[in-house]
Amino acid sequence: MAGVNSLLLRTVVFTGILIGGVNIIFAGVEYGFSALPIWFYLSQLLLIPAMFIPMRMFAQASITPEFLRRATLYALGWAVPYAIYKFAGDALNPAFSPVASLIGYVITVLLFAGIFAAIRKPK
Repeated sequence: MAGVNSLLLRTVVFTGILIGGVNIIFAGVEYGFSALPIWFYLSQLLLIPAMFIPMRMFAQASITPEFLRRATLYALGWAVPYAIYKFAGDALNPAFSPVASLIGYVITVLLFAGIFAAIRKPK
């Protein structure tokens, strides 16, 4: 059991760092690395603990036979990490619109959930 917990922890940390790094690279290329505020870098650290949610939700979703329930689990799994990724990046834009950002977030999470539920159904 310790090996499973160790593997899960490494996966969570690696995935959180990878997604945060990608977000930093994209934002740095778009706005310039020197223009990124410290809160943006620090917010990417939130991705590490946030990755525990998808690990649990995705595991449950992968064995759930009903499409709607499976899609809901995938949506819940994507919800927190994608919120950190999306809103931190969107807030850098001088023309930031919370409503437009939220609408884009909801649409993307629903799209991810539907796609994952369709292609990752249990055998």
